[in-house]
Amino acid sequence: MDGGFFLPYQKKWILDGSRIKIMEKSRQIGMSWTAAYALVRSHSLAGARLDSWVSSRDEMQARLFIADCKKFAEILNMAFVESGAERAVSGGSGAKVLTFENGTSINSLSSNPDAQAGKRGTRVLDEFALHPDPRALYSVAYPGITWGGRLEIISTHRGRENFFNRLVEEARHGGNPKNISLHRVTLQDALEQGLLKKLKAAAGEESEIAQMDEAAYFDYVKNSCADGQSFMQEYMCEPFDDNSAFLKYDFLERCAYAENENWRQAQGGILYLGVDVGRCKDLTVFWLLEKLGDTLYTRDVKAMRDRSFAEQESVLFSYMQNPKLRRACIDKTGIGRQFAERAAERFGSARAEGIAFTQASKEELAYPLRAAFEGGKIRIPNSPEIFADLRGVKRAASALGAVRFEAESGANGHSDRFWALALALFAAKSAGEAVELVAKKPRAFAW
Repeated sequence: MDGGFFLPYQKKWILDGSRIKIMEKSRQIGMSWTAAYALVRSHSLAGARLDSWVSSRDEMQARLFIADCKKFAEILNMAFVESGAERAVSGGSGAKVLTFENGTSINSLSSNPDAQAGKRGTRVLDEFALHPDPRALYSVAYPGITWGGRLEIISTHRGRENFFNRLVEEARHGGNPKNISLHRVTLQDALEQGLLKKLKAAAGEESEIAQMDEAAYFDYVKNSCADGQSFMQEYMCEPFDDNSAFLKYDFLERCAYAENENWRQAQGGILYLGVDVGRCKDLTVFWLLEKLGDTLYTRDVKAMRDRSFAEQESVLFSYMQNPKLRRACIDKTGIGRQFAERAAERFGSARAEGIAFTQASKEELAYPLRAAFEGGKIRIPNSPEIFADLRGVKRAASALGAVRFEAESGANGHSDRFWALALALFAAKSAGEAVELVAKKPRAFAW
């Protein structure tokens, strides 16, 4: 192994032959690529006898992992031929499998835990915390190493209550009953071990990071994140506290489109629009939903900051002119009042209704939104900014039991996307008939 090719944290993972090992990591530090090399390295040995099975958050990511394996295998083949030895990898391979001369293979699997059943050998569970059900995946994957092989888990965090974090906490603070070899690499760790030099070499001299040092790059990444919490979770291995958020991470992940899915493509259903109005400090957000069956699919999310009301109104009217749009609910609190009134005058109050934000109306908007996520009746883009906004709203109660919903203001707004989506959901709920929002006991969403 070339001493300069891999960084110290990567070499440590490659050389760790533990039966169960976990990598708690920052994003984009080359660990999936490192794990691919480690698998190819072990399979190229003449004495290798067990297959390996790779599962990621979706089938596309698992195939990309196999593609990385193939690149390393080609390099090994060239080295073997030049040294006069036999090839390490045979010609038999496809998008889902890489076969070696010794008869072993590296295979990609779907994210469905049931795909792990009945297979023996090493398991690599990449982006483990992003799986729909990490606990079930671990439960089915672990028995597969009974007769040999390793269980390798690699992931960034997805909330404190996620099963990935529970495994990490058990290994670090709970006596480590599973005898897990735990690795942890934050962005700061990776930069201190030489990551920036690798990034600059890949990006080229024209890249905006070409002249940065480690401290500047750290700040560059931090400032580019949706908010401070997102940076801490995605890059510093500090999971969100799910107990403080009104919407749980697991529900958002379950309702998110796959990263390669064309979520903007409408399919002829009825459209509903929610608009949260801002001007300078907060965002104006337009959220468009399409109802198909009993599920609402996000078809567009547009955020505007410090734009004139004329520009914002032009965007609103472009949505309203779509004949498939049944209804829009518009925040008419404060500066939004004229915005909502002008839309109602032009398109009618049955199609454009203003909603005043009060603690009572926010409660009526927020609980149906949570119920829709819990029931899997809504789909949203897989976007860090959207996730941060939706999780940014917290429910608090006064000493007298009065409920209020709070969100911190920041560069990403004031959880404006949360309220735009809640308004779009309410527009769909009322099915084209004006409904007055009043304070009621929280209840389940009725479709």
